[in-house]
Amino acid sequence: MKTAPMYTNATISPKLEKLKKVCDEFESEILNFYLKEALDSKNTLFPKSPGEEIYKSMYEETLSKNLSGNFGYSELLYNFLKNRV
Repeated sequence: MKTAPMYTNATISPKLEKLKKVCDEFESEILNFYLKEALDSKNTLFPKSPGEEIYKSMYEETLSKNLSGNFGYSELLYNFLKNRV
């Protein structure tokens, strides 16, 4: 379940809403990069199965999208850019 970030507002303009969404997507990409590094296991005892990379990539992408908006990168970027929109 995704919680609402602190910077949401009931009377947010469409431009700011779009900016918020893009900031969350950017944070998702950052988290995806971190997750790929953190979950990368190069254990030679267990050979990779044919579909493992596909499932792992899908898992990391889904996890990063679900976590975005909660780490603060998105909020920081949004607060920096909102007065420039």
